[in-house]
Amino acid sequence: MRPIEDRGQPTASEEPSRGSSRRLPVAVAAWIRAGLVALAVIVADQLSKRAIEHSIVRGEERKVLPGIQLVDTRNRGVAFGFLPGSHVAVTILIAVALLALLVYFARNAEKPLIWLPTGMLLGGALGNIIDRLKDGAVTDFIKLPLGWPPFNLADSAITLGIVILFLLIDHLRRAEP
Repeated sequence: MRPIEDRGQPTASEEPSRGSSRRLPVAVAAWIRAGLVALAVIVADQLSKRAIEHSIVRGEERKVLPGIQLVDTRNRGVAFGFLPGSHVAVTILIAVALLALLVYFARNAEKPLIWLPTGMLLGGALGNIIDRLKDGAVTDFIKLPLGWPPFNLADSAITLGIVILFLLIDHLRRAEP
């Protein structure tokens, strides 16, 4: 008798080798996604800052919605004016925070969605660093009521990135057996 050839679905041992040549490892895909998010944040941040600089005179305020104004101000501190005028402290703080973020991400890149807040935080930090290197200060332009300090899209990405990161870490801790 002749053996019957199986021309159906690949066996479990064959499947990973065939699929692995087409798919990136999870950690590599996460790094790429984080990089794309960071790039999107940087581009949106820099374009919005240039638009404000070319359309509003520094110190002028324009109402866009009730309670929301556009302004053109410079911030020498970190997000929302924290640590103003302390360039060395700001640089050290940003460097330490980014290093800690990258170490955490490298150790946890395979975790679901961890790339999203990582990209937002990197993009926000780099968007503001570009301003510091170019102008010596960060351009802030969104002003909310009640004395809230002006901020920009990079600051928003950083703030939202921190919230999402903490929510993901909390979710992952609760999901562990």
